Amino acid sequence: MKSRVCIPQAEYLERIKKASNLISKAGLDVLIANSNEADFANVRYFSGFWPLFEVGGAAIASNGKAALMVGHESEEFAESWSPIKNIHRMREYRESADPQFPGGGFNTFADVFESIGIKNPKKIGIAGWLVTSVDLYQSIQKAFPSAEIIKADNIVTELRQIKSAAEIACLKEAFRISEIAVDAVLTKIKPGMTELQVVGFAQQAIYENGGEYEAHALYLFGGKNTNNAISRPRYNIIEKGRIIQLNLGGRIDGYSPSIGIPFCIGKMNARQKELVQFGLDAHFKTREWLKAGIVAGEVARKYEAYFKEKGYADNYLYGPCHGLGMLEVEKPWIETTSEYKLQENMTFQVDTFVRDKEFGLRWETGAVIKKDGIELLSDKIKGIVEL
Repeated sequence: MKSRVCIPQAEYLERIKKASNLISKAGLDVLIANSNEADFANVRYFSGFWPLFEVGGAAIASNGKAALMVGHESEEFAESWSPIKNIHRMREYRESADPQFPGGGFNTFADVFESIGIKNPKKIGIAGWLVTSVDLYQSIQKAFPSAEIIKADNIVTELRQIKSAAEIACLKEAFRISEIAVDAVLTKIKPGMTELQVVGFAQQAIYENGGEYEAHALYLFGGKNTNNAISRPRYNIIEKGRIIQLNLGGRIDGYSPSIGIPFCIGKMNARQKELVQFGLDAHFKTREWLKAGIVAGEVARKYEAYFKEKGYADNYLYGPCHGLGMLEVEKPWIETTSEYKLQENMTFQVDTFVRDKEFGLRWETGAVIKKDGIELLSDKIKGIVEL
């Protein structure tokens, strides 16, 4: 039997150790990294645990000790996933349906902190700031009224942005499965099918070939909806002669890529082909600009300038890249305001989105930053696709 591509248990514990060093360096006593089912990455990064319905949190002390915090129903579930064996069932991590669980026998933040050697914290950092509920935040305040609570997403970002060999292996396997899903769609799609039917071909391919889940809400939609930067497949009917946008990805051990290809059943008209070709050219240009040592903002400024130079400034929305890892979109972004330098083994989605009045398009694939350029995680994008 083929061995499963995954993150070794020891790597989770090494991540906690590295985090504790950064926590200490930042002058924090403890970091609480929160996640929910959709944005699961912080908790899964440290514990392997992927919350379901409920939310989850990892508490990591500057002394290197850690605890996993879960909701009422998740204790046994978490035990089967997590190399962190110090697990606490807490009311604050319940699901959004807000059950009260009277007599539930929950632990408190004081219990959690004491279990990792922290009694009177002066400074608490929170990662996953945007997914931390008001109720959860207020509970931390109430438990430690004299402590300063600060946003500390930067600590987890610093850890997650440089990928290990095991992480890159997971992404490569995820892209391999994603390519199979792309082929399944391009082979089986027919006019008259609904967008949701076609997504079913991708889902079948992902699960049949070893994916643990879809990497994101799978994109397969046509016509004016391709002009949406974010959208979902619907019961709309697939038609010949319209641009169809495909963005598919299969997840492996939490790592979540995407392959984006605009295509047409039949021949594209002149405007469609012109804009699709421009997007492809911009996509390939972006790949050329990426390498270790380059200031990220320079890449984004070149990208914007390329749109203006070629006469497509009005078709620009955003770009050119965003971080790739446990989530298909994660920090850091490459934007004109980005001042950091690209480093070896950072991973990005090269995401080229172009919009027009009647349609839009996205070319997208993953890349690993190397000293003299990039290593593509998928080389599925070759040219214009007309079925």
